[in-house]
Amino acid sequence: MTFNCDNNLINPNWAKHGYIQVYTGNGKGKTTASLGLAMRALGRCWKVLIIMFTKGGDDYGELNSFRNLSPEISQNLTIIQAGLDRIVYQNNKTEADVTEIKKGWELAKKAIQNDEYNLIILDEANIAIDMGFIDLQEMIDVLQNKPDEMEIVLTGRNAKQEIIDIAHLVSEIKPVKHYWDTGIAARKGIEY
Repeated sequence: MTFNCDNNLINPNWAKHGYIQVYTGNGKGKTTASLGLAMRALGRCWKVLIIMFTKGGDDYGELNSFRNLSPEISQNLTIIQAGLDRIVYQNNKTEADVTEIKKGWELAKKAIQNDEYNLIILDEANIAIDMGFIDLQEMIDVLQNKPDEMEIVLTGRNAKQEIIDIAHLVSEIKPVKHYWDTGIAARKGIEY
């Protein structure tokens, strides 16, 4: 069976309304949940934009998977990496980090304002806000003025209360137990 977006139209009787979702908390699975949502939306022929703040480089399993999607599905997907090839913390952030993240944020704002996508995932946006790369009030203004039918997801730890207050769905991922605590390092295919 071949995939054809013409035959997979969204139910025309479904009341279209886009919401703001936040996946936050100290547990594992925030990005993973948002990327699962992206796959679901792509399977329904939605146009999807994923901007990965604070994440650059090429060594992510999800990027490998997305690169190998069928042409019919991949034509509806745009991924932008707005980060350097390392994890950014308060103690190692540089002007180069600021530049990359701000470029990604400008692209996100333009895509939202131009109503170019059905789903926009701002991966690690909460971290970018928390670290001062993205202005909190500017994010709030953009989210409050998004097109009505657009779904926007913000992931990352330390979601600001002001973002939580305007979101329609907030999931807090809490760690109960993690093998990292026993010294096991991040594993390809699981953590990245």
